Amino acid sequence: NVMRIAKPHKLWLIYWSKNMTDFVYPEGYQLFAGVDEVGRGPLVGAVVTAAVILDPNKPIAGLADSKKLSEKKRLALAAEIKEKALAWAMGRAEPAEIDELNILHASMLAMERAVKALKIQPHFVLVDGNRIPPNLGLPAQAVVKGDSLVTEISAASILAKVARDQEMEALDKKHPEYAFAQHKGYPTKLHLEKLAELGPLPEYRRSFLPVKKALGIEG
Repeated sequence: NVMRIAKPHKLWLIYWSKNMTDFVYPEGYQLFAGVDEVGRGPLVGAVVTAAVILDPNKPIAGLADSKKLSEKKRLALAAEIKEKALAWAMGRAEPAEIDELNILHASMLAMERAVKALKIQPHFVLVDGNRIPPNLGLPAQAVVKGDSLVTEISAASILAKVARDQEMEALDKKHPEYAFAQHKGYPTKLHLEKLAELGPLPEYRRSFLPVKKALGIEG
């Protein structure tokens, strides 16, 4: 739950996690966007990001780190976020961009794209992790474990996770022999076996070591 305490000329927003750890939002701002990414680790597909500005008048119960929610709960929350948020937007960086820039810089670019796609410009951006994308052009703060501490980041993590999982399910329908719906592109034992047996598709990230090995490229 979010507790909002109105004081003269100030809006304090305090989010209480399950451990009663408090996150105090920066003073002097009203519209906060949360941004998160999903898909740094997989060998295939885009890194997908989302940015969300929640509506304080339309609270959403059950927001949490997307990885800790069941698929059914994520899907229900994603629909509710899209319906109730003041604004939400998606971003992405494709495998070719990941190979060109590296996964860290591609993730930063994808987060910038999500924030810039918002129909309402936020006053402040809260970013999951320990790095702020360099070209946001807005005041921002990185929040370690933000997807468990900040409701806006939790909402963004849910939208990004649902979108990327759906992309992997679509790829699975095109190439069922790779079992993408099972491993979602992550380098599991099953995925590495399929990759060695079948070789990489164009959607693979060719700069990632297991894909290089499958292509017979050293290093």
